[in-house]
Amino acid sequence: MDHLGGIVSGPRPGRMRDRRGTGLRGPMAMPGPLSPRSVPAHRTPRESFDLLVGDVLGALDHHFSAEPDHVDIVVEEAPLLPPEWTDEVPLSIVAARPGAMRVVLFRLPMTHRCRNKADLEDLVWSVILERLAEVWRMSPDDLDPR
Repeated sequence: MDHLGGIVSGPRPGRMRDRRGTGLRGPMAMPGPLSPRSVPAHRTPRESFDLLVGDVLGALDHHFSAEPDHVDIVVEEAPLLPPEWTDEVPLSIVAARPGAMRVVLFRLPMTHRCRNKADLEDLVWSVILERLAEVWRMSPDDLDPR
């Protein structure tokens, strides 16, 4: 701490208070133009899930170029189910389209079944591998690069 003519500069002594329970404030709390580069940019849960799916599909990219059947992977929030639905909510579906197959992943059912990010990553891997194996008629173990 520097003393400049009776004015104290530098970090405030003592502990920072959070009087109203609103959490941290200032450049270190939220990424912005004044934040240091080490503060990660904020992502919504949807963006984080899309990035996770993109990472999994990136690892499986060589299979997409080798397989003759074109497959689209789509992420939706949740399936539209009839009111009388009593079974477990599906995590994904495979839908046939003219000229291609479509695998639809449902983000909310997947995230609600997981306790943490590692569980979610494992679940996304297993669901994508199972659905692609179903479309390409092969074993999920043959697709798994891990």
